[in-house]
Amino acid sequence: MATHAPKPPSPAHDASGSVRSGEELDAAAVDRWLKQQVSTLEGLPTVTQYSGGASNWTYRLKYPKRDLILRRPPAGTKAKSAHDMAREYRVQKALKPAYPRVPEMVALCQDPAVIGCDFYVMERIDGLIPRANMPKGMNLDRTHTRQLCVNVVDKLLELHAVDAAKVGLTTLGKGPGYPRRQVEGWSDRYEKARTWNVPSFRYVRDWLQEHIPQDIATCVIHNDWRFDNVVLDPEDPTQVIGVLDWEMATLGDPLMDLGSALAYWVQADDDFFFRATRRQPTHVPGMLTRQEVVDYYLQRSGLKPDDWTFYEVFGIFRLAGIIQQIYYRYHHKQTRNPAFKNFWSLVTYFDWRCRRIIRKGKR
Repeated sequence: MATHAPKPPSPAHDASGSVRSGEELDAAAVDRWLKQQVSTLEGLPTVTQYSGGASNWTYRLKYPKRDLILRRPPAGTKAKSAHDMAREYRVQKALKPAYPRVPEMVALCQDPAVIGCDFYVMERIDGLIPRANMPKGMNLDRTHTRQLCVNVVDKLLELHAVDAAKVGLTTLGKGPGYPRRQVEGWSDRYEKARTWNVPSFRYVRDWLQEHIPQDIATCVIHNDWRFDNVVLDPEDPTQVIGVLDWEMATLGDPLMDLGSALAYWVQADDDFFFRATRRQPTHVPGMLTRQEVVDYYLQRSGLKPDDWTFYEVFGIFRLAGIIQQIYYRYHHKQTRNPAFKNFWSLVTYFDWRCRRIIRKGKR
């Protein structure tokens, strides 16, 4: 039986802030359009923006009697497939009846006359979001931290158990062969984003290519499963009340989803370089280790892979590819964000880490 955590004193709910310069929203145009979709909407919204995330822009529309979220692509987006608001909206709308942790969709706009791009509006889920550290005021002991961790993994298991056919999402993916497409796709993306100061990853990429497994299953996968994409209940912060950021959701292999999620799972006993990548509180006492997560997931799901090593190595290689794509933009002066300056060293470290996991797997 699950234990219940005591209510934290004044927990810090996830908050939005001032709208960033150059990312202002035409609130009047949005308000006019939205009131045509929702006849009960009253008053004018207070508009703020969420700072998290490096992809789509996310705004809070706080009406007197309604609290909403607006998602739109960044300005200048050329490839519609990279920031497909309609797809993101429809995936969540289809999933909602079978997977209640998805936010309630309100309306989708595909009329460029409103603000010049597609966008959608959904209900805001008021709660706590763990980021690099637990929210301020959320003080869980080891037992309750473990329960939170298990509940987060359980929500991934519940997502993977959704019947894609029953919710009308059978066309979300490309069918069998997901592991192969992912290995080849990320290998190609890494090669295109490679700069002179990072390794080729040739050994790792060749190893992945030689060890691609058959799809162990096909289901709805989130593709960006992290603690900072879940919303916790302020009354009992061990409980997950929302799952956010469905931009990369698709049909695919559930173990690929788990492997990608665990690439972000930094433990307290990890080395300095891996700890430097931490962006979620998986290091605190009570959190499951990566191996415990894998054991728990496989026991609950009944899936039996021939070798977990492939999924672990792929997850880290994929993360290296994501980081290198960001660094490529900095290297070529397409962004001046100083936070990206040393990303090349993390990419080099991930090459070493993948090689070490492969060597250990051969023993």
